Amino acid sequence: MVSVHPVTSRISAIKSQQSAIREIDARDAAGDENLLAEIGYKQELNRSFKTYQVFGISYSIMGIMPGISSMASTGLAAGPAGFVWGWAIASCLIMCIALSLSELASAIPTSGGLYYWTHYYSSPNLRVPLSFVIGLSNSMALCAGVVSVAYGNAEQILAAVYIQQDGDFVITTGKTYGIFAACVVTQTLCTCLSAKNSARLQTVSGVLNTITFSIFLIALPIGTIRNRGRFNDGSFIFAQVENHSDWNKGWQFMLSLMAAVWSIGAFDSCIHCSEECENASMGVPIGIMTSVSTVAAISWFCIICLVACMNPDVSSVLDSATGFPFAQIVYDSLGKQWAIGIMSLIAVCQWLCAASILTALSRQVWAFARDNGLPFHSFIKVVDKRTKAPLRAVVFAALIALLLGCLCLAGSAASNALFSLTISGNYVSWCTPILLRFTSGKSRFRPGLFYMGDFWSPVIGWTGIVWGAFVLIMSMFPSTKSVAKDTMNYTVVISCGCWILSIIYFFVYKYKFYHGPASNLNPDESIDGKSDEIVVTDSDFEKTA
Repeated sequence: MVSVHPVTSRISAIKSQQSAIREIDARDAAGDENLLAEIGYKQELNRSFKTYQVFGISYSIMGIMPGISSMASTGLAAGPAGFVWGWAIASCLIMCIALSLSELASAIPTSGGLYYWTHYYSSPNLRVPLSFVIGLSNSMALCAGVVSVAYGNAEQILAAVYIQQDGDFVITTGKTYGIFAACVVTQTLCTCLSAKNSARLQTVSGVLNTITFSIFLIALPIGTIRNRGRFNDGSFIFAQVENHSDWNKGWQFMLSLMAAVWSIGAFDSCIHCSEECENASMGVPIGIMTSVSTVAAISWFCIICLVACMNPDVSSVLDSATGFPFAQIVYDSLGKQWAIGIMSLIAVCQWLCAASILTALSRQVWAFARDNGLPFHSFIKVVDKRTKAPLRAVVFAALIALLLGCLCLAGSAASNALFSLTISGNYVSWCTPILLRFTSGKSRFRPGLFYMGDFWSPVIGWTGIVWGAFVLIMSMFPSTKSVAKDTMNYTVVISCGCWILSIIYFFVYKYKFYHGPASNLNPDESIDGKSDEIVVTDSDFEKTA
């Protein structure tokens, strides 16, 4: 009898297990590629994103502490209770849109996502121009998102410098734009140089975001007790609705919902990474749902902590010399050094947040260029052979962001309108395919692995659509009732201008090139060696046996 050494036996077992795992991974990868081929595209990008990394890109973009710090002034304009309950209500309604998009992403997982679904579920006469407008709107919204996050990042850095210099520092528009431009350039370099490891970058960003809010939740209460000896009471936190504008209190409370709308956004970034995600039909929906629910819940607890520890004189906090209410609250509770430290951590998180949006934007730009939807599409859609990443799309997206950022030099009214383009552009892009799925495309919808059922799916979907229409109206309201040249909300001008110009551009010129999603499969390519054939027409993708 031949005896087998226990160590040798163990090594053989491990090798067999590893071989089995590789076979499972290969089958999963083949399944993803086959599904993508059924949609009409061949696999060009590297599927390196695990489900938790898809969650990570959305989680990083929404950034718990960067979101709260940037939007504290919007939430507190309705008082502490307005901030707390406004966030809770808006979060639940935003989740309705996230759930509906998760269903669509599970059914048809492709990087083009929103404009592809618009084309697929729309009526034949409208599908091409409407999908073009949605594709351009989504691209511009994500681009404006890069600008708003990077610009907010610059403001955070300058606020930290202001505290460090004890107020002996002048914050100017030129300085803000200079730091903004430096952020975008370095984020572009990082995104290109780490193209092979972009999934790991999301992991790093997610971990750092978690560390930052953990430090905040521990340090701020301790500092408040040491300096003030007590927290604000429950009635202040949960019942004190105030009005720090000339709108009536009810509408100001409604406007406070925009704090969550601004922060819990860009979760469609998971969709744009569909062609880089393993098991995309389930991984992408999980990424969307878990990131939105996690950020919404943890942020709510952070907001409660913030208002429990803040100076009860809300007006003095809003009128802080730093121009950043969040920085003032941290400074009051923890002092100069802690305020600088926490603001620095948040600034790093926000930098990574903008880098994550740039990654998502580049995938949307690449997908839209692949379907001939952008200027210079033949150049932009080329995928780098070494990294299997759309590096040209990254650079193109960054250049557009730098150009859009120049509007911030025109003053706060122009910059606020540009930032609001993120909201209006995204909500139109999100709600349009959801609406079409329940109307003209109702008979065409085939559920994927994630489906809420015949009852809850339409209930939640229509709730999200109504909420999206309400947000669109709110995003175009001025912050004050007394409207002047400097306080006017020009979002309606920029957003509607973009949509109208995109329609004109399509019918004057782009209709020659853009005919809807265009398959890049060769005529003789088949799915997994079967006789299935992908037939692509100008109006639709059809799969025939």
